[in-house]
Amino acid sequence: MPKLPQQLLNSLSQFEHFNAEAFVEAHNEENKITSIRLNPFKKTDLNFELNGQIPWTDAGFYLDKRPSFTYDPLFQAGCYYVQEPGSMVIEFALKQTLNLAEPLKILDACASPGGKSTLINSLINRDSLLIANEFVKSRTDVLTHNLSKWGTNNTVVTNNDTQRFSELTSYFDALVIDAPCSGSGLFRKQPDAIDHWSEESVNACSVRQKKILEDLMPSLKENGILVYSTCSYSAEENEEVVKWLITEFDLEYLALPVKKEWGIVETAHGYRFYPHLTKSEGFFCAALRKKSGEQSPFIPKKKNTIEVSKAELSILAPFLGLSDEHIVKKNNNFHLLNLAALNFLIAFEKQFYFKKAGAVIGEIKGKDMVPNHELALIIAINKGLPRLELNEEQAIRFLRKENFEHQSSEKGLVLVSYKDQGLGWAKILPNRLNNYFPNELRILN
Repeated sequence: MPKLPQQLLNSLSQFEHFNAEAFVEAHNEENKITSIRLNPFKKTDLNFELNGQIPWTDAGFYLDKRPSFTYDPLFQAGCYYVQEPGSMVIEFALKQTLNLAEPLKILDACASPGGKSTLINSLINRDSLLIANEFVKSRTDVLTHNLSKWGTNNTVVTNNDTQRFSELTSYFDALVIDAPCSGSGLFRKQPDAIDHWSEESVNACSVRQKKILEDLMPSLKENGILVYSTCSYSAEENEEVVKWLITEFDLEYLALPVKKEWGIVETAHGYRFYPHLTKSEGFFCAALRKKSGEQSPFIPKKKNTIEVSKAELSILAPFLGLSDEHIVKKNNNFHLLNLAALNFLIAFEKQFYFKKAGAVIGEIKGKDMVPNHELALIIAINKGLPRLELNEEQAIRFLRKENFEHQSSEKGLVLVSYKDQGLGWAKILPNRLNNYFPNELRILN
């Protein structure tokens, strides 16, 4: 591994808790930490053993070895997410600062690839709303796919500059901002990044982080919660940003009841993860409360979405298992949303670029429903649909879009599943099977 930047080590020496020797030694060790977070909406028997729970999260677990996730049908079905242990502390911060039993509106402002978004989505209730925004357009596809796999319909994916959200005065109950950073916390996992690190990049990231926060603060309600995090060790991107927030925006720093045995280091303005103290890569997190705010003046705009007709609903309804959700038509596709997501779409569809709203269930051609791939993944699907249940070998061949032998009495359109978890769609014909798994998602050899 390349030598750690001396400027970074010098900057960390300001902290009395910092042990440079142990820090450097931990970075010279081979990183073998693998961890996942389970999807509470898709409980099933995994194809590998768990090796201990991550203490600051209910759904996160270590693995004793790294399996081939790509070739695991349960990963493709969204039954779990592969995530760094330290970043899962967002769950602990939100549970300690919010009443998650209430209907909430939460913005994940820098959301791709989806680790924080799927985590938040696991915590909030069915009546809540998660806006997952990613301002880099090229990163929105993976975010959208990961949220689609998670299976819910109370999320909206947007692709907008953070400044656009300043127009939503006092709209959100909570902001989660895992800000773009210099990435020093991932040096052990990505040693090549060491050569790209510099004090100049740290300062540039700090400026960018403050700009993002300045854009978003008007959208947070009075008494709303901000959870700020980075994967950087630099105080300029962490504690100094928190102190700036307290001064500039009248925020209150919130202490969290972190247990000593977890190995997390508490500073005056946040919580630090070090690889020699925690079974994790480097991470920083802080929670704050907004002490004052304005009333929301926004007025819903004229909507472009079209509500479904009774005839359309009669075609769509057999595919769905929930009756208290809302279906709208947008760009020829039908979307399943909860009321909060529907209201956001109606109010702001002219102000924001929407990548995905709720769950895309499909389109109607003639008198037939053509299901979208996402419909196979959502938890609101009708469990009684005709189904082709596959074993592991068959499931992998399906995900590769390869031919495979099967025995089924079903004919026509079927939901393809593995261990009762939806994978996609197929049509069983007398002499062949048409595989509708999207080409852009198929497993490559």
